[in-house]
Amino acid sequence: MGNLAEFNGNWNETKGKLKQRFAMLTDNDVLLVEGKQDELIGRLQIKLGKTKEEMHKIIAEL
Repeated sequence: MGNLAEFNGNWNETKGKLKQRFAMLTDNDVLLVEGKQDELIGRLQIKLGKTKEEMHKIIAEL
């Protein structure tokens, strides 16, 4: 995955898969605001204890 913009169109499906994989995630954790992809990754990093690279890999694998 080059960047989060590549899956913006499918974010509803992706966030559902993230919430299935990581049950502790809330709707606010996976809220994607246009132009704020880095903020989203930051929230997920903190919540899941992952690095930015790990988060990109997890999302790419969904």
